[in-house]
Amino acid sequence: MSSPAVLLLNLGSPDSPSVPDVRRYLAEFLWDERVLDVPAWERWLVLNLFILPTRPKNSAEAYEKVWTKEGSPLVVTSKHVQAKVQTELGKDAQIALAMRYGNPSVASVVAQLKEMGASRVLIVPLYPHYAMSSYETAVVQAEETLARELPGVPVDTLPPFYQHPAYINALAESMRPQLAEKFDKLLFSYHGIPYHHLQKSDPSHAHCLSRPDCCDGCHPAHDTCYRHQCLRTTELVVAKLGLRREQYEVSFQSRLGRRPWLTPYTDFRLRDLPGEGVKNLRVVSPAFVSDCLETLEELAMRGKEIFMEAGGSSYTLIPCLNEHPQWIGFLRDEIRSWLTQPPGHGRDRWKLP
Repeated sequence: MSSPAVLLLNLGSPDSPSVPDVRRYLAEFLWDERVLDVPAWERWLVLNLFILPTRPKNSAEAYEKVWTKEGSPLVVTSKHVQAKVQTELGKDAQIALAMRYGNPSVASVVAQLKEMGASRVLIVPLYPHYAMSSYETAVVQAEETLARELPGVPVDTLPPFYQHPAYINALAESMRPQLAEKFDKLLFSYHGIPYHHLQKSDPSHAHCLSRPDCCDGCHPAHDTCYRHQCLRTTELVVAKLGLRREQYEVSFQSRLGRRPWLTPYTDFRLRDLPGEGVKNLRVVSPAFVSDCLETLEELAMRGKEIFMEAGGSSYTLIPCLNEHPQWIGFLRDEIRSWLTQPPGHGRDRWKLP
């Protein structure tokens, strides 16, 4: 019997922390033209001459530090979220989970949806903010696969939810317990992207980075502007938490390559904050809904080491939303709202920006 289906999409992970598995994962990830957006010949050279010969070993060591008995933290948590949302919705919809890179792959999961006879599909990218290297690439791959394998089946896509009141409330409430005790500053560390990705995603090709305050106010370009959306999430969360301006700041982590990326850089700020009088630091990374290598190893381990060696006294990484009840509730309610719409009728609301 056919039924509505929901496709949860997350980034992905190697199958194991072994060097061969990490190499395969990095090759797939960095071959994506929306991640490493250079001509194919240049991408091949960069990958095979500079990245794949050395980086897999270092990355495998990092994955080994965070790997659990169940597997990759990101994949394991995503599966738990899938199961909890399925429990909330019962037989109203089939909840599936796929990864943009690695397993379970989009192709294999869409094949399962085809076999079960999905009558309509809602794509739910587990990315709060729009970026061509995360939200866009996941949605494009899923939409193309669904169009090929399930022609004629209505497909809708949940847009970035960076300022959705229920998401903001869930994020704020998940953070609140870690802010109960005195702290000097809260650092919002978002995953970075190259500056030129902002300009490529700007439909007007004239607004983003055209002036220092381009992310302020309202503009159509903000629908696909990662920087604006990160700043907007921060603004709404700190308002919900009642924080003063001097109690928080924003930075960007995980840069790759030599091109200019969004600043300020998180590792630089972790190094400099103790010298500015910040000894008791809280860090949160709202670009991720599930804890992963970038939070558990880059921030919780390396980030703490940088901060403490620079003279910090206390460093606390606030967990991602993970399986927080209000996060599960947000997903449940958005899916239920979609289910009330006639098939294909929700495209004006659920669409790729």
